[in-house]
Amino acid sequence: MILVSSCLAGLEVRYNGTHCLNEKINKLVEENKAVTICPELLGGLSTPREPAEIVGGDGDDVLDGNAKVIEKSGKDVTDFYIKGAYAALEKAKEINATIVVLKENSPSCGSSMIYNGQFVGHKVVGNGVTSALLKRNGLQVISEEQFMESI
Repeated sequence: MILVSSCLAGLEVRYNGTHCLNEKINKLVEENKAVTICPELLGGLSTPREPAEIVGGDGDDVLDGNAKVIEKSGKDVTDFYIKGAYAALEKAKEINATIVVLKENSPSCGSSMIYNGQFVGHKVVGNGVTSALLKRNGLQVISEEQFMESI
């Protein structure tokens, strides 16, 4: 079973109420070969919501208490992101996920690139909070780009 970001399956759950539909991922969901998650919603945030970025590091640093997830207005939403990451981990365990495909660049789901925390559109190497936690627990986490290259 594959666990995938809800936005990649066409669900309008991104911060701005949009999706990032990937037809191949959506087909897997329709065929009951994949299950969707949105860590931000699982953590208690709503759609739409303010854009957020990790300030002071990446998802690993957030989990270690050395960085925070901050909305553009300055509000600290770290606890929501951590709560969502743990809920995603529980879901992955529940469905015995063999692979997790998450939306790149997200402060939750980025598996190799995230925004740099300055809200200027600049990306840096790093994991989002959920990706970091899932990787720490031995799950294979890849981006939608890596997924498309692998099929």
